[in-house]
Amino acid sequence: MNSIEDSIRIVRERIARACNISGRPESDVLLIGVTKRVDRERIQEAARCGIHDFGENYIQEARKKIEGFEKEVRWHMIGHIQTNKLKYIPGLFDYVHSIDRRELLEGLDQYGKTMKVLFELNLSKEESKHGAEEDALKGMLEKIGTLTSIIPAGLMTMAPYGEDPEEARPLFSQLRETLQRVNREFGLAMTELSMGMSSDFEVAIEEGATMVRVGTALFGERI
Repeated sequence: MNSIEDSIRIVRERIARACNISGRPESDVLLIGVTKRVDRERIQEAARCGIHDFGENYIQEARKKIEGFEKEVRWHMIGHIQTNKLKYIPGLFDYVHSIDRRELLEGLDQYGKTMKVLFELNLSKEESKHGAEEDALKGMLEKIGTLTSIIPAGLMTMAPYGEDPEEARPLFSQLRETLQRVNREFGLAMTELSMGMSSDFEVAIEEGATMVRVGTALFGERI
């Protein structure tokens, strides 16, 4: 079993190779360590080894880790958001990747903290996954101009798990094309594409990912 330091090195090498294939600088891609069911000590070790961004799926679990965390890092909310937990987000997170309905935008805006948000799309149409349809995305983007604390940063999606990462390529390409299309339609300059996980992030990078959410490849299998 690799140490966290070794795992980080291997993942960064994989990112570098994918960037080289796609003709992009490695600095274009932000590595987010997904820390669902990872204890604070291992997260702190990852931070000491150079990971500066971490993603959490559940508010309750995140609160226990983030409050009083000893290193200066950025926290990303990447999981589904329950409306009754919304009040905790401004105090915990720097980015929110999982905005999928207008009530979340309006709810976050009322707290007055500038928040960078990404809109989650369910491009795979899987019932087990959260995320908006494109029409709902456009409805949210129409609302953006009326909000004072929300910075629209980009789009996020999750591909279905498969043995062959190439199966995810069409979805990643679709997300990139959707970002380009809505930027033109709404006069926006969103740049972030949060897509790709441990099993498929190289393909995501080749299709334009600017943020990859990696858990298992860094921390091992979670029980």
